[in-house]
This record gives sequence, structure tokens and C-alpha cells, in this order.
Amino acid sequence: MQNEQLMTEGKKYCLNVYNRLPIAMVKGEGAYIYDADGNKYLDFVAGIAVNALGHSHPKVVEAIAKQAAKMIHCSNLYWIEPQIQLAKLLVENSAFDKVFFGNSGAEANEGAIKLSRKYVKTHGKPESFEIVTMKKSFHGRTMATLTATGQDKIRQGFDPLLPGFKYVEYNNIDALKEAITPTVCGVMLEPIQGEGGVIAADKEYLQAVRNLCDENGLLLIFDEVQVGMGRTGKLFAYQNYDVVPDIMTLAKALGGGTPIGAFLTTDKVAEALVPGDHGSTFGGGPLVTAAGVATLTTMLEDKVVENAAAMGVYLKEKLEELCQKHEICLEIRGLGLILGMQLVGSGKNIVAECLKQGLLINCTSETVLRFIPPLIITKKEVDEAIAILDDVLSKNQ
Repeated sequence: MQNEQLMTEGKKYCLNVYNRLPIAMVKGEGAYIYDADGNKYLDFVAGIAVNALGHSHPKVVEAIAKQAAKMIHCSNLYWIEPQIQLAKLLVENSAFDKVFFGNSGAEANEGAIKLSRKYVKTHGKPESFEIVTMKKSFHGRTMATLTATGQDKIRQGFDPLLPGFKYVEYNNIDALKEAITPTVCGVMLEPIQGEGGVIAADKEYLQAVRNLCDENGLLLIFDEVQVGMGRTGKLFAYQNYDVVPDIMTLAKALGGGTPIGAFLTTDKVAEALVPGDHGSTFGGGPLVTAAGVATLTTMLEDKVVENAAAMGVYLKEKLEELCQKHEICLEIRGLGLILGMQLVGSGKNIVAECLKQGLLINCTSETVLRFIPPLIITKKEVDEAIAILDDVLSKNQ
């Protein structure tokens, strides 16, 4: 079927909750993706930071095929070999001791919320349950994680929301201090707010947050669902800041395109959860964790993270050149290969025009073009994207 027919049937049968662009994707290879009409696109969205190794990376494809032939699913009533392998890789390459696997970023954040509440209750603070999150944050679409999200538009229409969350200004340590009361058990934030407009935390701010949590016996949670797994030019975003959280959540790029989420924590904090406290039927299943092992191993062995750091610098330089050239652009911000171009007005038309010329980008917070290409991106592909964006910006002054 071609684009038009697929869109017609999709509108008939699929729930209308996405503002989809008028194309249907059917195949991907490396940094490129193809629609049902055979059109080719340079993908600077990467499944919203999921396809870190590009589309259909041979090592991930091979791992999935081999595991599918052996065993697709097995309950967590039993030990699962690739789950253990992936947990070991994550622990040995981070500052954490234990891993729990789920199916998505929202599920990972739900687990982190549960763990933080349980931990403080087992450490002499039975009255504590509130988590402070940041305005403009995004933590998921479940009832708990949309409540945790500091954006009114995400929460609108779902009242009554779950109790136990309060919101403060990002990068404002004084606002956070004012929010700390005896009923607070933790602080949850993104080192870089992706959906909130590609806004990075100040290093001094995160260090002050860490100190504040230590002084008040609170757990610090870093939501690295979008910015973890090499996207910032480090394997994990916290490594850019010399700050180690008590809990870190991952998803998106972890499974090479397969649905997986995880939260990592220390032995001390992990002890708060005992058998029966938490679980997930599909979490950490053989298929997705085999894909995760292949993904993380490839990142480490093929210097993918180093490439993300180098290409992030190059892409930012090229975007800044465009920003100086076009009045519609106000600034470039971000880190590694999660970069944002702040526009004077809406970026919707620019996204649509780039699509027509074969470049996929997206717009977040209405006025910020977000660039989150595969971490395997090359200079040649960056130059191709910049040339298209330059032309589109010229026509939208």
C-alpha cells in the first residue's frame, strides 16, 4: 500500500492521539528512512531519540533474529540470560549497582517514583511521599508520570491527578529550597529537558540540587529516558555534570528500537524494594534485552558515544552559523546530539517544508526545532541536513 491508502486506513482504525505527518514509513537503513511511496528521508528525529544506531543496524538485527529463534518470552519467575548480561553491562559502565527493567520510559519513571517513596518510609520518614519536579519537564503519559510532568497541557483533562507532586522552576535552586518540606521524599528532573525545549541544566545547579537532597535525606532521580545512552556525548548525561543521582531512568535508545525501559540505583536504595513490591510481565524479556546487549556493546566497541560528542560539536557549529544568517533563529542550545534551535515564532511550517525536501526534524514547545539524529551520523549527513534547513529558513524569513 502507498501513503494515501495507509493514511486512510490508519485514520479509520487507529486512535486519534497523534498529530501525524502525511507519510507512512515502511523501511529504514542507517540514518535514512523510506515512506510507502518510495521517498527517502534523512532522519534527524531517530524515532524521538530511540534509533541511536540508526535504522536496522546489522548487529541489532542479528541479535534479535538469533534470540527470537531461541526464545521470545520467559517470565521473570526465572532468571533470563540476556537480561542479566544487559544489567551487568549497565552497572559496569555506570555508578550504579542494580537494574530493574520495564517496557518504556514512563514505566521506568513509575518505578523510580515507587522506589523513592518506599525508601524514605523504610528510613524513618513515614510521612514523606511528595516528589518535586520541574516546570516544563516531561516524564510520561501514565497517570503518575503525567502528574509528575510540569506542563499544564499534558495534564489537562485528566483530573483528578494523583497527589504527591509539586513543581518548581528549572535551574532555580532557591525555588527548590522553598519547596522542600517534611513531606517531600525526592527530587526528579531531566539533566536536559527535551520536550520542554532542549534546555540544559547548569552544572552548578545540579551540584546544588545534589547537596540539597543529601542535607534533607531526599533521593535524587535523573530522568535520562531521552538524554541517556550516549546522546549527550557521554554514555549517561549525569557524567557531564560530576553529579551522581540516587536513581537514573533509561528507555528510548536502550533497546536499539525495541520497547524497553529501566531504572538503575545503588545497593543501599535498592534494598527498599523486596519481592512483591514491584514487577513487570514483559519487563526485561529475552528479546528486548538481547537487543539491548547488542546496542550497548556496539556503542562501546564502535566508539559511537565518541562520534556523538564529535558530531554534536560539528552540528552545533553549523546550526550556529545558520542562526547568525537567519533572523528567524534566536539561539542554539543543547549538548551532544540533542540540540535545539529557538525560533522567533512557530516551527510547524519549517518542519513541513523540511519534510518536502527529504529531511525529518521536529518541533517541541512550538518554537524550538529539535535535532536528535542517530548517534552514528556523519559529517556528510550533517552537511546534507544543514543545506536543506538553510534553504527552508531562507524561504521562511
